Amino acid sequence: MGTAASVGGTRQSPEGAPAPARLPGARASLHPGAWWLWALALGTAATRTTNPLLLALLIAASAYVVATRRPHTPWSRSYSAFLKLAAAVIVIRLAFAVVLGSPIPGTHTVLTLPEVPLPDWAQGIRLGGRVTAEALTFALYDALRLATLLICVGAANALANPSRLLKSLPGALYEMGVAVVVALTFAPNLIADVQRLRAARRLRGRPDKGVRGLLHVGLPVLEGALERSVALAAAMDARGYGRTADVPPAVRRTTSALTLGGLLGVCAGTYGLLTAEGGTYGVPVLLAGLAAALAGLWLGGRRTLRTRYRPDAWDARAWLVTASGVAVAALLTLAASRDPAALNPGVVPLVAPTLPLWPAAAVLIGLLPAFITPAPEAATDTRKEPTT
Repeated sequence: MGTAASVGGTRQSPEGAPAPARLPGARASLHPGAWWLWALALGTAATRTTNPLLLALLIAASAYVVATRRPHTPWSRSYSAFLKLAAAVIVIRLAFAVVLGSPIPGTHTVLTLPEVPLPDWAQGIRLGGRVTAEALTFALYDALRLATLLICVGAANALANPSRLLKSLPGALYEMGVAVVVALTFAPNLIADVQRLRAARRLRGRPDKGVRGLLHVGLPVLEGALERSVALAAAMDARGYGRTADVPPAVRRTTSALTLGGLLGVCAGTYGLLTAEGGTYGVPVLLAGLAAALAGLWLGGRRTLRTRYRPDAWDARAWLVTASGVAVAALLTLAASRDPAALNPGVVPLVAPTLPLWPAAAVLIGLLPAFITPAPEAATDTRKEPTT
């Protein structure tokens, strides 16, 4: 017994006590909810300013964290798609400003397009005409803010594992989590089936393209999808999905009222934060809505009977990552109220934007996850030689 033996994946200690073998990818990773809270906080900070320098700094901070902490997984490649979507938003917004005009007055004419006359009932809308630098600058600032928000959401999609995030949902939302898991896995399985069947038809010398190939491939694909659906339903039924605990009717009504009222409060508070007029009531209504929604979810979780296998722990790093994003959002909200001219540079008259120092330093707090979170594991071959 002086040497440790490895049998069936269980490591035997010298004293004979079995120790769990380390699985591939078992390195402690950050809770996926912390990535989403960090990214949404950066997006909230982006809504507080139209300064292109601060927005570019927010994009650079989120991109650096993604570049250093993005795992080597297929779903982490979605960040480039969000970058393309953000670029498309900017181009479309500028195109609308050129073609449809802008209410922003200006004196610096960039070009003049032929104007299409419209009837009287279309007053306020014009096609073509004079395009000014002030209108284009205003459209660019507005589009860049939305693009930054999309890029922050893309960072969350690239950093957070979607299956682990769904596993971390509250017990009251587990039905929705199951539906989302099925929806997320349907498209990859469907594509894999189509590729497999097309390869099999090519090996047999049969056509795999065109309408004929699609008809011959479609039926086996639908049959395979139906078989997987039946197998998934049987597995879920065997594991007890759908069982609920008996709770009093008063608790059910209280749960529904708290959840619905909390979600309405979250929507109203978010709208207040995104508008300049609702800055005074946005934060209190949002916090009250979150508290009510969380209370409703906690009460609703008592109706579900389920356990989690190896639940993700919300540790000190998760708190630090979340706090870094919340600090950026809070400091930029404070800066927008203290110095609105610096965070929202004017376009009439047209002036060059300047970089305010302490709001820029606040944005750099968002880089903290790049230094306190574990680095992603390299994509290596996890096969091991048999041990004796």
